[in-house]
Order: sequence, then structure tokens, then C-alpha cells
Amino acid sequence: MASLKLDALPLTYLKGVGPAIAKKFKQLGISSVEDLLFHLPLRYEDRTKITPIHQARMGQLVQLEGEIGSSSIQFGRRRSLQCVLVDKTGIIHLRFFHFSAAQKNSLAEGTRIRCYGEPRRGRSGLEIYHPEYRVLQPGQEEPVADTFTAIYPTTEGLQQGRLRNVVNQALQLLDKADDLQDFVPAQLIEQFQLAGLTESIKLIHRPPLDAPLEWMNSDTNPGAQRLAFEELLAHRLCMRQFKSLYAQNNAPAFKQGAELTQSFRNNLPFQLTAGQDQAFAEIEADLGRETPMLRLLQGDVGSGKTVVSALSALKCLASGYQVALMAPTEILAEQHYDNFRAWFEPLGIAVEWLSGKTKVAQRKQVLTSL
Repeated sequence: MASLKLDALPLTYLKGVGPAIAKKFKQLGISSVEDLLFHLPLRYEDRTKITPIHQARMGQLVQLEGEIGSSSIQFGRRRSLQCVLVDKTGIIHLRFFHFSAAQKNSLAEGTRIRCYGEPRRGRSGLEIYHPEYRVLQPGQEEPVADTFTAIYPTTEGLQQGRLRNVVNQALQLLDKADDLQDFVPAQLIEQFQLAGLTESIKLIHRPPLDAPLEWMNSDTNPGAQRLAFEELLAHRLCMRQFKSLYAQNNAPAFKQGAELTQSFRNNLPFQLTAGQDQAFAEIEADLGRETPMLRLLQGDVGSGKTVVSALSALKCLASGYQVALMAPTEILAEQHYDNFRAWFEPLGIAVEWLSGKTKVAQRKQVLTSL
């Protein structure tokens, strides 16, 4: 078992995961036991104690335990299953708008259950809509959770209880197997005082009981910080590699266009701001190189992105190339078309517009002229 490779171990190795359940996990991008370990909780809930019903408060998540005093189907604007949960201190209503016959039968009068949810004010007092629950066996005392309960991203037909069960099995295998392969160099782990990868995974799935719930639900716990660091590092390395490979491509250098851009500036009814001048200068320098430009022009609405784009287009046009400007909506495309016609046609540059509503004959004419 010490040499067990979790990345090569299929989910069907785990108890309760057959082909049908494995297919649902596949929808979440989970195929192996290692994939499951990296399926991280969305948040945590405190189910380490049972709250007496009379202490339940509106808007506060609670775990309750009691007996079904009555169970009936209510008919109103929406059909619902309504159960009255009773303990020694009071009663509370449980309401289900989506339920099966098996669920109705499992919540019969006299059944003991443990449920978790958020009470809200209803017509008959406090109610919990669609609480997560489980039926308790008669005469059997079940312990409460000994750590915070993880809530995972899921898909239809894959309940939280099943998810937690298979994650616990995966953690048991992790306890017996080799540590997960850690791609972060030891030097960086030491430099930034990061937790180890295996330690972080265990912390995230099995939070210590003495950890504050708010701390675990924040990004400040060491497990979350460790995985966030790895994700950011991987993203940064991928970007560096992409830029390095991208820079190996060739592109035409657009060095002409000084007179054309100056004529454009002279025709504008306004002066460019210092920020607009700087943005164009940086783009102009990129366009003058023999490697492709990789740049994002970002600015608030009305900051002058369009006029800077027009200047950049003129650099390409002056070298004998054509320029395409794409817009996400037809309204915006039409606005750009009007602006560029007003700017470029006095310079002898033709501007055409293609959109989804362009008529066939006009589209053919535009495409022919390209």
C-alpha cells in the first residue's frame, strides 16, 4: 500500500462508486482518487452539536434532532410535504417542495431524524425548507460530527453525504499511500513558510475541531493559502511559457504611418490626453517590432480606448495592410462604424461594416472588396 499511486486509482476502487456514480463524478472532472482529493469544499458548516429546537433562531443554521410528530402533503399554490419535528423543548416545521414517495415514507410519524438547515418565519412558526436530513435507527445514539462538515460542488444525483463518504475513503487511502507529488520547489515552500501539499489537502477536507469556522471559510487558513499559491504559480509559469513561445513567432514590423497618424490627430476636435498618448506610444513600439504584439488596452468607459485603437489601426494601414475591428454587439459595432467613417474617410481610407443583419448582396459586395 505504501507504493499506491492515487492518480492511477479509478474512483470505482472506492466503496459505493459504481459505473453510474462514476459517470456523475466524471461530469465534475473527477476520474481518479487523486482528482477527488483536489475537489475542494465550497464552504464548511458546524454540525458538531445538536441545538434544542427552542434555541433555533431565524436565519441561523442549526442541526436539530427529534421525532416526526406528523407528516402530511399540503395542497396550496405549490404541493409540499410538511413534517412537524418535535423534541423535548419545542416543535419546528420541515417543508419539502420536491419529494419522492420513498422520501415521504421515510419521514413517517414516529421516525427519529437529524436534520440541518436554516429556519425562517412561516405561517405556522419557524420552518426549514428542504433541510438535509438522515433517519436515525430506533434506540441507537449516533455521535455528532467531530469536525466541520465540508460542502462540496456537486451535480444532480450526487448528494453531499455520498460525496463526503467517498472523500473520507480517499483520505484514508492518502494516509496509507505515498504523499501527493508536490510541484512547488522546496525553496519556495521554505521561503514563504507554506504548508506541504499533503498536509494542506488533509487540513482542507478534515478541518481541526479547534479551528474557528470563520477562519476555515476564509482564504486565510494555511491549506487554502498553500493551494492558492500553487495555482497562482502555475498560472504565472504558464503565462511566461506562452509569452516565450509567442515571441518566437514572426510578425511584420509596422514602422510607417507617422504622417498619417499626425493627419488623424490634426483632424480630431480634441487633444489626446497624456494617458492616451502613452498608451499609443507603447502600442506603436510593439507594432514596430518583428514579433507579435501581446497587449490588452484597458480603461474606463469614455477613457479613449477607441481613439487609441484607431491610431494603432492607422499604423497597420500605412504599411499596406487591412484592419478588422470586432465588437461584441451590433449596437456597439454600428457606433464604431460611424466613428471610424468620420475619422478615416477624410484620410481616404474606406470603412465597411459587416454584421448578422447585413443583407446578402451587401455582404457579398463587402467581402469581395476585402
